[in-house]
Amino acid sequence: MKTETALKASANFQDADAFYECLLDAHQGLSRDQSELLNARLILILANQMGDASLLQACIAAAKPAPSS
Repeated sequence: MKTETALKASANFQDADAFYECLLDAHQGLSRDQSELLNARLILILANQMGDASLLQACIAAAKPAPSS
């Protein structure tokens, strides 16, 4: 089985605005530490749903900031 590691270049959300609103609502009333823990748990849950190590590594690389000169 071949694993596809190319990242999607175009929007792939069914309803990006609804997702963003849900994400903001989940953080409502949380302290900074609680918010960071929520993000960490969410990342691990979403990574588990993807399950593809190569794709996850490509996502991490794409999310890293460019080195500053």
